[in-house]
Amino acid sequence: MPESIDLSESFWDNRYQNNETGWDIGGISTPLKAYADQLKNKDQKILIPGAGNAYEAEYLWYNGFKNVTVVDWSKTALNNITNRVPDFPKSQLIHGDFFELHYTFDLILEQTFFCAINPNLRQEYANKMHQLLNANGKLVGLLFNDKLNNDHPPFGGSKPEYINYFKPFFELEIMEACYNSIGSRDGRELFIKFTKK
Repeated sequence: MPESIDLSESFWDNRYQNNETGWDIGGISTPLKAYADQLKNKDQKILIPGAGNAYEAEYLWYNGFKNVTVVDWSKTALNNITNRVPDFPKSQLIHGDFFELHYTFDLILEQTFFCAINPNLRQEYANKMHQLLNANGKLVGLLFNDKLNNDHPPFGGSKPEYINYFKPFFELEIMEACYNSIGSRDGRELFIKFTKK
């Protein structure tokens, strides 16, 4: 994959400003809604990295989860959250680089962030997730199980590749074909639930 590909802050913000957001499904994804609906501890600290319009954060917020933090490079995307959810605390909307975070969380939700970063950063992503999670913390979400693109996001991958990244840092409790993907992603997603080692 070319090193020179532009995945900068301005690249992503321009996509949101120009509504070039083909990945945006306009609401929380079915698998993450099903997972969120069975969570009982509403005090846990939750991170949604590269959250974009952050429908997952909105859904959790309105369902009583008040310790939800969003990080994204796009100011426009963060402003979109504020416009939809005016009482969402500004201190929990972080404009910045996921890899620069220094907080810890009990749960991290993955929704089209992993596929958006340069694939050269995937091992660093797994390591950073481990750093950001508290003891027994969980990384839960969706990864594409599809070849997809080589020169622009979304970047795909496969279960064997992903196992290599995550196994050193996590107990891989679930990594299975997703049974409740949205139509356009049916058969192309893995649902993951990893617990920090």
